Amino acid sequence: MASTGRAVVVGAGMGGLLAARALSEAYSEVVLLDRDALPVGPASRRGVPQGRQLHVLLDRGRQVLTELFPGLGDELTARGAAAVDLHGEVHWYNDGHRMRRAPSALIAYGMSRPLLEQVVRERVSALPGVRVLAGHEVTGLLATPDGRRVNGVRVVPGGGDRTEVSLDADLVVDAGGRGSRSPVWLVDLGYRAAPEERVPVDLTYVTRTYRREPGQLEGLLGALANAMPGRPRGGVVAPQEDGRFAVALNGMLGEQPPTDDEGMAAFAGSLSAPQIGELLRSASPLDAPARMRFPASVRRRYERLRRLPEGHLVFADALCSFNPVYGQGITVAALEALLLRRLLARGGDPLARRFYRGAARLIDTPWQISVGTDLRFPEVTGRRTLSVRLVNAYLARLHAAASTDAGLGAAFLRVLNLVDPPTRLLTPGRVLRVLRGPRPDPARPVRAHRA
Repeated sequence: MASTGRAVVVGAGMGGLLAARALSEAYSEVVLLDRDALPVGPASRRGVPQGRQLHVLLDRGRQVLTELFPGLGDELTARGAAAVDLHGEVHWYNDGHRMRRAPSALIAYGMSRPLLEQVVRERVSALPGVRVLAGHEVTGLLATPDGRRVNGVRVVPGGGDRTEVSLDADLVVDAGGRGSRSPVWLVDLGYRAAPEERVPVDLTYVTRTYRREPGQLEGLLGALANAMPGRPRGGVVAPQEDGRFAVALNGMLGEQPPTDDEGMAAFAGSLSAPQIGELLRSASPLDAPARMRFPASVRRRYERLRRLPEGHLVFADALCSFNPVYGQGITVAALEALLLRRLLARGGDPLARRFYRGAARLIDTPWQISVGTDLRFPEVTGRRTLSVRLVNAYLARLHAAASTDAGLGAAFLRVLNLVDPPTRLLTPGRVLRVLRGPRPDPARPVRAHRA
């Protein structure tokens, strides 16, 4: 299909960049609009408040990004990112049980969010027909007189003249993140607001970087301890460029990780992964801690609306904002980019209906994983179906069994990384191994097996 027309993307963060990559094959002109002054190099910015927090790119996300941007992995490592074997080089403590390690093909890149965004933005900016306009704030949508099709946006450009202008478009993609204005804009055009699913988790997380030195983390490249009922605290360590470790401490249900040295070390020392506390007691901090709150996971169900305007799509975090402790956001946005590219290549209307239905299927599994896990906590409000209760009980047994059975740990990590569907954990052979394995101790989290 020959490229023609103009597409406009609201937001030049990771979601917007991935959308632009998909659109570049179908439109002769793609314009990304962002209200921030975009940095020349890897740096945090106001429009991405989570930029200073530790970010994880799941293995499936790595696969998709390297499909969309060939050679991206080599470019990231050339700029200092570390390739990490997620099963062989990370201390995993799930519900207090230390997963038995083994070499694997599950690879993640340890890097900061600003570095990843900078490299991807450079790639997207170099695509034919793509323009990135910084300092441009989108204030609303333009539509045909009958409101059935969005045909542009209203924009306040950067510079001295802040007069609002109109920018025509054949397609507008809102990748404005959690603060997306599309719910308001569409109501202004006469459409119903999309139904929302909201799961309050009252999460607070604090990230700080430390100098990375030989021998830390017992020579491995990462560590993770998850929050669990009765102990709503967690922590993650991951490598970043420039010889750093990033440490993220998190608390659910109002638990507040401190930001002073002594308090952070004590909080880390209370986690089931002792390596995190040891690191904070001895490593040299390189910056001030950055704190952020995440009140609730939110899923907007545009696929359930009877009426939708053509020429407008909601994308990435603006469509579904996941609990960040599971690291799913960028990977799901990348999968949505593949979906959008495929639908545009096929052509035909209604694009919005087809995209939202396909995106809903993509979102179902990561939503099931993150929300189902959060519903283990009695304080989290939400519908606990029999399936959710059974799966959580089974996973508790699996985590205990994975302390001695590396194959079960590998299967769990492949599902967590969105490489395999959750049904792969329920094959007869694996169920038998889970039932025969060690059982969780309900009275005390276990630190099992030092591989």
